[in-house]
Amino acid sequence: MRSRSRFLSFVSVFALALFARPAVSAAAEPHPFDVRDLIAMDRVSDPQASPKGDRIVFSLRRLDAAANRGRFDLWTVGSDGSDLRQLTSHPDRDAEARWAPDGRSVYFLSTRSGSSQIWRLAIDGGEPTQVTHLPLDVAALEVSPDGKTLAFSLEVFPDCTNLDCTTKRLAERSGSKASGQIYDELFIRHWDTWADGRRNHLFTMSLANPAAAPIDLTQGMKADVPSKPFGDAAEFTFSRDGKTVIFSARQGGREEAWSTNFDLYEVPSDGSTAAKKITSNPAWDTHPTFSPDGKTLAYLAMARPGFEADRFHIVLRDLATGQERFLAETWDRTPNELIFSRDGKTIYASALDLGHQPLFAIDVASGAIRRVVAGGSVHAPVLAGDRLVFGLDDMKAPTELYSVKLDGKGLTPLTKFNAEKMAAVTLGEPEQFSFAGAGGATVYGWVVKPAGFDATKKYPIAFIIHGGPQGSVHDEFHYRWNPQIYAAKGYAAIAIDFHGSTGYGQAFTDAISTDWGGKPLEDLQKGLAAALTKYPWLDGERACALGASYGGFMINWIAGNWPDGFRCLVNHDGIFDQRTMYYGTEEVWFPEWEQGGPYYEKPESHERWNPAAHVTAWKTPMLVVHGALDYRVPDLQGISTFTALQRQGVPSRFLYFPDENHWVLKPANSVLWHDTVLDWMGRWLTR
Repeated sequence: MRSRSRFLSFVSVFALALFARPAVSAAAEPHPFDVRDLIAMDRVSDPQASPKGDRIVFSLRRLDAAANRGRFDLWTVGSDGSDLRQLTSHPDRDAEARWAPDGRSVYFLSTRSGSSQIWRLAIDGGEPTQVTHLPLDVAALEVSPDGKTLAFSLEVFPDCTNLDCTTKRLAERSGSKASGQIYDELFIRHWDTWADGRRNHLFTMSLANPAAAPIDLTQGMKADVPSKPFGDAAEFTFSRDGKTVIFSARQGGREEAWSTNFDLYEVPSDGSTAAKKITSNPAWDTHPTFSPDGKTLAYLAMARPGFEADRFHIVLRDLATGQERFLAETWDRTPNELIFSRDGKTIYASALDLGHQPLFAIDVASGAIRRVVAGGSVHAPVLAGDRLVFGLDDMKAPTELYSVKLDGKGLTPLTKFNAEKMAAVTLGEPEQFSFAGAGGATVYGWVVKPAGFDATKKYPIAFIIHGGPQGSVHDEFHYRWNPQIYAAKGYAAIAIDFHGSTGYGQAFTDAISTDWGGKPLEDLQKGLAAALTKYPWLDGERACALGASYGGFMINWIAGNWPDGFRCLVNHDGIFDQRTMYYGTEEVWFPEWEQGGPYYEKPESHERWNPAAHVTAWKTPMLVVHGALDYRVPDLQGISTFTALQRQGVPSRFLYFPDENHWVLKPANSVLWHDTVLDWMGRWLTR
């Protein structure tokens, strides 16, 4: 039998070979950008400014090829770009750093003890010390403004009154020979995980007595704080004096799978009284944020129940009177966060806007809007003294940290982790264009020229269709659907922000609901035609359409309703049959809103845009990709698509990932995905 050490060495060598590219000298010519370059990029995230604003701590994810995953460490840099330092280098995950109020240390989450626990590290160096020794994994860390209390989430059984109850119940289950799980209500599974009865509960712990049992602020609530699957610490906050916690939650029950009703709750941080609901909006309330003086609570609120892509409005609540008002109500955009200036007179937020994600400043008194940073995509802005620090990327560069003055002047890079990597690759030049789409509306799109572009040549087309459907292909460096991957292989990448896309006003976003195969398809057809007219170097006879999620639905819809539009198709996690999709997906509110109601009440609405009704027209070669852990669009949809293709003799291939969800996340799987897709395109687009 092969030894474990020799086996692991073999696995490591194999993984490194999979990701490696030949060594090149510093003077070598840049090579075309590909998926191996993509997954090797260092990913900067979660910047946090020190109390004085002079330093930034952040997470850096680097490829761990041997482990087939990303490795997270903590770094720090001065807010002026000086003194860039790595703080942690443990092989296990270190992330989610939060400053102590004195600015001398940071708390962070680490798995170095064998589970996710809270650790503390002096900012000037030394070894970190473990703060929590809990029997469950800790997530979503925050520190109170007075530095006396930590808040975090633990996954517990809601009816348990202590952590031992949860751990004992889990041990009993793992020791049982029976594997069956009984459910009395939805959700039975969500995103990529089967429900086992546990919920994310919000806990606090006094740093004066860290050995004491943490306090469950959501005791008895059948709710997740933060929400699953993508919620984070932005869904709860401490008051300025640290005595109160405000959090967003949707109460569980039979209706949870078709409800988007999140409310705000208030609870003493010591858990002395039970949490009480402070909003009654039947739609989504979230991102509570206190003003610097603690007198105003700002939060984001949607208006329409059951709709996850409604516009978030900014609400300001006077805590003394309880009176609320909407801020910048005529601003038809959705903020991603709420950051008060130190004097409380301005709120900063990023928001999608016409194919970009700028940073905006909103005057609290008047609601006046101004751009602070206009180009690319701004992520996770924080206030750092008299500057703002944020991640910034675009279609030609991955995220790095930048700072800018509050008036928008003096944009300065703070990190350049990927500068050498980007200098070693050739990229295509992106250009935004617009055209008259469905109903004469102005619709925007992007074209990315092939790397090494020559205007005298004709280039085949990678026609990328985004998901959501309320999403956008905007000016960002995407790690799953990056147009530069196709540009490097000699394709012109085209992407259209069709009706339903975000960043163009709520009416434009709303236009796709109950019209999935109508205006969006017309926009795609007119967008391709407009690009062919505007760019004579495009070869419209050699085009392949690619899409995931809603984009995958559209690939199936195109197969039956635009069968002569493309030489090949790529469908990732796309809907095949609307009826089985309705009864098989987990977030039932989504098809109910998008198709006008439950299937059993409105079957004609669902069937109107059902690709399964048009399979007899299918003739375009299609690559189908699906993940076994995709519970949003269950894998039966992909299997059914492949069956329909195979049974009719349409050239087709099926790429199946038993360990991926709605996305492909593992580095080796990403390499296989891209290699398979590009091979498929080359097979059909080569003259």
